Amino acid sequence: MPDSRFFDSLGPLSLSALAERAGATVAEPALAERRIDGVAPLIRATEAAIGFLSDKRYLQDLAGTHAGAVFVAEAHRGAVPDGCAALVTAEPQASYARASLALHRIRTHPTGSPAVHPDCTLEDGVEIGPGAVIGPGAWIGAGSRIDANAVIGPGVTMGRNCHVGAGASVSFALIGDRVRIYSNAVIGAAGFGVAGSRQGAIDIPQLGRVIIQDDVTVGANTCIDRGAWDDTVIGERTKIDNLVQIGHNVRVGRNGLMAAFTGISGSVTVGDGVTFGGGAGVADHITIGAGASIAGAAGVTRDVPAGEVWGGHPARPLKRFLQEAAWVAHQTRTRGRSRGAGVADTKRGEP
Repeated sequence: MPDSRFFDSLGPLSLSALAERAGATVAEPALAERRIDGVAPLIRATEAAIGFLSDKRYLQDLAGTHAGAVFVAEAHRGAVPDGCAALVTAEPQASYARASLALHRIRTHPTGSPAVHPDCTLEDGVEIGPGAVIGPGAWIGAGSRIDANAVIGPGVTMGRNCHVGAGASVSFALIGDRVRIYSNAVIGAAGFGVAGSRQGAIDIPQLGRVIIQDDVTVGANTCIDRGAWDDTVIGERTKIDNLVQIGHNVRVGRNGLMAAFTGISGSVTVGDGVTFGGGAGVADHITIGAGASIAGAAGVTRDVPAGEVWGGHPARPLKRFLQEAAWVAHQTRTRGRSRGAGVADTKRGEP
């Protein structure tokens, strides 16, 4: 289940009620009154949860699921295991998104309540700047400072001696000690999850969290998205520059360095001690091994082994990239000289 500090549960609902809201049909009417209280990925779902299958690559996950129900297309109805109810729909992922909205709701700061909610906990020595907002259930550790107009959302837990800069927003997050989050950074916004439907693209509710461990620095205007279901995690002592984007479900190890304009797509795993030059980009579901270095402006589209230095676009080992660049430059110069000589010979009347 999603963390109750950040999400309210609206369930349970019967499969018939979910099917109606999600645009699906219960394949076995005898199961229509089965109760479901949450959504979950197939590999995480319990018998009280509903998942979905929209890609045949995950048929193995469907075969092993413990979900009480699953949204599937008619073509995959026969693959649903015994004991799991099939909800048939032409849009399994979009139906899952609609079910998420029916079963889970984001906790909010109630309208009309004080900016610093009376249900939050502030330990000794916490400093709150003018205009700052702290939501219900939030916990701020001793010696921390929240600057002007920063927003700490409901349920956020922050350790001791942290600093949140002016205008920053922190939500759906568990923050360690001595963390620095600079001005206008956004921690815990919804990750980029979209499902296609007959009505066009719809957002998939993001039900995970952000976990930032001790001694992390997050630069100004940097965005770290909460997980779609699993957590987005930033390891101890990682230092993140301004204007960095970290997508949902990313896991960054300890002692990492990210220069400005680095962009990491969803579900990337980054080992300990990895460094990123400015403007580096990483495609989704990539693994970067411990101690690797990604050169500035590199575009990583496949796994990077531990300890290697990669650059270029698409990225490859930096030595090879530099050799290829030198070869291309040499070929360009050589062909340029050859064309120039040919023009000169023609002007002299030589063949």
